[in-house]
Amino acid sequence: MSIYGEKAVKQRRGVTVGILVAAACLIGFVGGRMSFEWQYPITKVAAFSNLSYAYKEIRNNYLNGADSKALVDGATEGMVASLEDPYSVYLSGDKGEQYMQSYEDHFVGIGVEIREQDGDFIIEDTIKGAPAEKSGLKPGDAFITVDGKKTKGITLTELKQLVQGKEGSIAKLTVSRDGLKEPLEISVARGAVPVHTVTSQMDKNKIGEIVITRFAEKTADEFSEAIESLQKEGMKGLLIDLRGNPGGLLDPTIAIANRFVPKGKVIVQVVYKGEKQIITHKSDQETPWKLPIAILVDAHTASSAEVLTAALKDTAGATVIGQKTFGKGIVQNFRQLKDGSVLKLTEAQWRSPNGQWIHKKGIEPTLSIEAPAYAELPRLPTGLQLKNGDYGEMVQTAQTMLQTLGYDVGAGKGIYDDATAEAVKAFQRAEGLPDSGVLNDKSAYRMTTRLLEKYKLEDPQRNKAMAMLTAAE
Repeated sequence: MSIYGEKAVKQRRGVTVGILVAAACLIGFVGGRMSFEWQYPITKVAAFSNLSYAYKEIRNNYLNGADSKALVDGATEGMVASLEDPYSVYLSGDKGEQYMQSYEDHFVGIGVEIREQDGDFIIEDTIKGAPAEKSGLKPGDAFITVDGKKTKGITLTELKQLVQGKEGSIAKLTVSRDGLKEPLEISVARGAVPVHTVTSQMDKNKIGEIVITRFAEKTADEFSEAIESLQKEGMKGLLIDLRGNPGGLLDPTIAIANRFVPKGKVIVQVVYKGEKQIITHKSDQETPWKLPIAILVDAHTASSAEVLTAALKDTAGATVIGQKTFGKGIVQNFRQLKDGSVLKLTEAQWRSPNGQWIHKKGIEPTLSIEAPAYAELPRLPTGLQLKNGDYGEMVQTAQTMLQTLGYDVGAGKGIYDDATAEAVKAFQRAEGLPDSGVLNDKSAYRMTTRLLEKYKLEDPQRNKAMAMLTAAE
């Protein structure tokens, strides 16, 4: 082989290697591109270039400057909002953290319920077992300062931020208390505040009553404790109150249903997009339930609360009393992302044990009983100073409240006239309040309290359920 021939071979080999390297680079580029598009399919959408262009323009040229994370979060929120689904939402950062915490069995704070009254913040109640109760704070105490900052003139949200903080840190409070001339200085160690979603009591006829406000992480555990306690007291029937329950997590709902639905019977069937996945939840009941059950529902009973209602109505012989439920027969899955943000997305719908889709239809009660009209009255807003000459919806609401409580407001057509002022004075005198005839927060709060007491006595839905369960013993 000649020298020239060897060089030619080497040159050809060099060309071949070059072609192979170029091909490898091309394959790598194409593969990388395909991998990138597979991981980020949004880049294949033609309009993505518009989003990218807007992002760069804002970052480079917007007069006031912009935070890159805020821009991306805003774009994500807008994308989810474009679905026009009220149940699908993107919650960025702290909002996502707060959403996740809403399902936990505790939060860090001092443990008080607060209401705003005529410019003051009053402790409505202290949560049992929480730091506030242990420190000696009482319902009716009014905040003056928190950690040296005056509470007069701040918002309720700002006050909540002041009393919250790291676990173990000390909140130094100054409060006023009725009957005491001098303010009290109370230090409260911030700590775990239990979140209860279940309450229970026993009726004089041995009918157990359990109220579930929503379905969170520990709801099934709380429910089991309530049931076991009532059984030890000799319960002869069970009333489950789901009125106003907006739903929540599905797992605790199924755990509760397991106690009542016969073993092997369907509790709920969850159907995903295109029926690519159908999950049928069946009961794994350990001990047959033998006591009569009634469930109270209303137009605000929704989602998981409807799952439990349908399951017990269809398979456990429960009598459902009240009004048609809300009708939320869809399921949202939520995922927390690395930065704490949460994507909550509608991904499935569910049907009841008898195969019914209830979305936008609701569940019809076994016995339809309407609540009194006054039970649906809106709450009067804080900061009230209604007086002679005022008019509008708030005046009309106040007049209806007074009429319901037995006070004569005259024509009562939304105009705060002399008759209304006299009715307010009469109510204030009966309650031991200054009889100014002006409806302020304190008077409105007392009116609302009296209406709640009246409703507890008259509650036609609960009374019917109790009578039915007592007769079924």
